[in-house]
Amino acid sequence: MENVSLKIEENFMNAINKVMKKHNYMTKTEFIREAIRDKIRKLEEKEIIEDVDMMSQIKTTERNLKKGTKPKEFKY
Repeated sequence: MENVSLKIEENFMNAINKVMKKHNYMTKTEFIREAIRDKIRKLEEKEIIEDVDMMSQIKTTERNLKKGTKPKEFKY
């Protein structure tokens, strides 16, 4: 396991401590690990949604090309 060191402003640390107490986190490490896991999960979900949206745009463009309709430009 690798160690990571970071500096956190006092007011931000106070907010973290308050949330930790409210939600029964025993250590800052436990809290930070879970926060990182949640962030990774949300970013992966966002990528999946964007991929689905892109696939939908591609399918719509393919249908329009078959109909002879001018394709729309992609959002990306």
